[in-house]
Amino acid sequence: MFALFTLFSLALVVGLGSCYILGLGLRPKNYPPGPRTLPLIGNLHQIPSKNEYLQFAKWAKEYGPIYSILAGSRPIIVLSSVEVVKDLLDKRSAIYSDRPEAYAANHIPISKLRMVFMPYTPLWRKVRKIAHSLLSIKVVKNYDAYQEMERKQMLNEMLENPVDFFPSLQRYTTSLAATILFGWRASSSADPKIRKLDDELAALQEAMSTGAAALIDGFPFLRYLPEALLPAKANIRRALQLGHDVHMENWYAVKKNIANGTLGPCLSIGLARAQEKDEGLTDEEAAYTVGNIFEGGMETTSSTLYAFIQAMLLFPDVQAKAQEEIDRVVGAKRPPVMADAVNLPYVRRCVKELVRWFPVGPLGAVPHACTRDDEYMGYKIPKGAPVILNAWAIMTDPERYPEPRRFNPDRFSEDNDDVSMAEMAAHPDPSKRDTVGFGAGRRICPGMHVADRSMFLGVSGILWAFSITPKQDAEGQDILPDPDNLIVGGIAARPEPFVANILPRDGKAEIVRQEWEAAQKLLDPETKQWKETPEGDWDVTLRV
Repeated sequence: MFALFTLFSLALVVGLGSCYILGLGLRPKNYPPGPRTLPLIGNLHQIPSKNEYLQFAKWAKEYGPIYSILAGSRPIIVLSSVEVVKDLLDKRSAIYSDRPEAYAANHIPISKLRMVFMPYTPLWRKVRKIAHSLLSIKVVKNYDAYQEMERKQMLNEMLENPVDFFPSLQRYTTSLAATILFGWRASSSADPKIRKLDDELAALQEAMSTGAAALIDGFPFLRYLPEALLPAKANIRRALQLGHDVHMENWYAVKKNIANGTLGPCLSIGLARAQEKDEGLTDEEAAYTVGNIFEGGMETTSSTLYAFIQAMLLFPDVQAKAQEEIDRVVGAKRPPVMADAVNLPYVRRCVKELVRWFPVGPLGAVPHACTRDDEYMGYKIPKGAPVILNAWAIMTDPERYPEPRRFNPDRFSEDNDDVSMAEMAAHPDPSKRDTVGFGAGRRICPGMHVADRSMFLGVSGILWAFSITPKQDAEGQDILPDPDNLIVGGIAARPEPFVANILPRDGKAEIVRQEWEAAQKLLDPETKQWKETPEGDWDVTLRV
């Protein structure tokens, strides 16, 4: 037994010594600074399994606006200021728009068509150009009728079921995304098509958020193990196959409905026209383009609206001030519409503060990567290393935002009232770039204009219709959530589940019911789909 223990100890010492000699898990001297590493594992032992963005923010305070960590043998570069983000992801976007090598993205063939995983290639540039043209601000204004319809149902659902309100927010954003992208709306969260999309996204998030999945990328040799020894590989493959099947099924249904003339105006028609114009877009590429935009829209906006309700619980003074503006400008007889936005500056500031206070991707959605070795501030940025946009650290920097965890719309000046949230996200002046939640550079989210308008309608409608107050425990104490405690999965975070009183304001319940009843006259009573196409400049909307 002693001999066996001695042999094991000797092997361990030799192994660690070899790691040290080979530099595995150790930070090269010319890399950006960062926390102390250990041989072989690097900084893996220091990354918490939950709320890791809080640790990344602490490291930013200690090591500065650009630092590095090692996940096993893999270096990761972390950008923690808007100035550095602009310098690298914007100004050097020609070389910082790639994606890092990853098992799920590069070693399973069907995943290579996912827009978020796709490397910086001519195919990605072609797909990005089409997506941005079909989701430009000029185009998305035509979808206002779709957005207002879904909001009317959302407010009615929250009125009828105020206890379990998150599904209402989720159906609002999911149905809107489905209408804009596929031409059909989801009248219920139980819609089979929505359930399939939910299931595939949940399966992918679960498969890729495990520790074993992270180890495959941190220690690349593991990807050559058989699935029997590393079940995470099989889980990732099955989840990606499920997503492939769902995306292709939805796209072929779109093409069938175009052929029989039953599809309403939607982004998929624009993609189909791109195919007809010989853009070189295959059915698989089109299916993944629209499917991946849908996946992004499903989670991000609903989670952000959920965070808004949480903020109103914690900061009732903001709620009162916003409601006073809505009552004064819009009145009590109807909820605000997009045309009212110009006259509701405080509500617009609430939306801007919301995306700052709650970065829906605390560490960015998917890391960037550099296509070649680069140098910045005297540090080496190695080719292919994941480059993380540390959104939580940037948006909670106390030097930039005093009392950063206070929800304070007044931190935005009147000078910025005419700047939309999408313009703010890509502002050329880093000091005025008050959100990085949509990403940066050439990988910035193509759906940000839709998200901006959806959040304004959601926020203003909820404030107009409801008062949000805390529930109380058995001792009569308010039950308040912790806004720094998030569930992070896939490309979006979400607040931990919390409780709240969602109470209709005086006279609003009947108006909410009447508006939804009137809106349903525009829908087929059986299918709950639009009877007729809403008014709009649809030729512009569907032009590629």
